[in-house]
Amino acid sequence: MRDLDELFIALEKSAFRQKFHLQNKDRDYLYSKGLNTILIHADDFISKRLAPAFPTNDGKQTPFKGHPVFIAQHATACCCRACLEKWHKIPQGKQLSDNETAYICAVLEHWLRNELN
Repeated sequence: MRDLDELFIALEKSAFRQKFHLQNKDRDYLYSKGLNTILIHADDFISKRLAPAFPTNDGKQTPFKGHPVFIAQHATACCCRACLEKWHKIPQGKQLSDNETAYICAVLEHWLRNELN
């Protein structure tokens, strides 16, 4: 896992990752539900879609729209196990630990907070 400051400096250099921003409807949804609820959703999505050693449809399990967390996942390279390995040094082929899941949620929270400012 990477230091968050180091990670976000690297993400800023990726033209692909910089394309992702919350749209008005995503922002409205986030405000209406509150960040704490959105982070509960994030934990649930990570637990179900990324945590298994070999997730179903890995590489395609994270939609590009429909929830603020999905946008955050693509913006922060927390969208699939290959991106987690490349960007976050979390190896593929093993169940995510509780610490790794918490780290991913912290990354997503950091990005979402930045988007709201």
